[in-house]
Amino acid sequence: MDIKLHKQATTTPKIRAEIQAAPSGITDSELARQYGVATATIQRWRYRDDVHDRSHTRHNLLATLTPEQEEVLIAAREFLRLGLDDLLVVAREFLNSRLSRSGLHRMLQRRD
Repeated sequence: MDIKLHKQATTTPKIRAEIQAAPSGITDSELARQYGVATATIQRWRYRDDVHDRSHTRHNLLATLTPEQEEVLIAAREFLRLGLDDLLVVAREFLNSRLSRSGLHRMLQRRD
């Protein structure tokens, strides 16, 4: 199994499992001294259900365009056969003036 830890991780999944298995008679500060980590680290892992880091990716991705606007742009691209830069001019003029070129490109890649 491939374990991916970020560079600032102070514990491994094995240590996290040991923290979770520690008897309730041992205080968080005692465990922190034993493993050489902060008490906040002990509190984070002691009461969590798993031993793996959670994703840092946003759960609600921010999109500049609404789904309806995306449909209009897809149709315009297919009907008018516009390139990325030309489609961007049309999109900024008629749909969303804040749309970036990279945002439009990501949307087109996602929808292909």
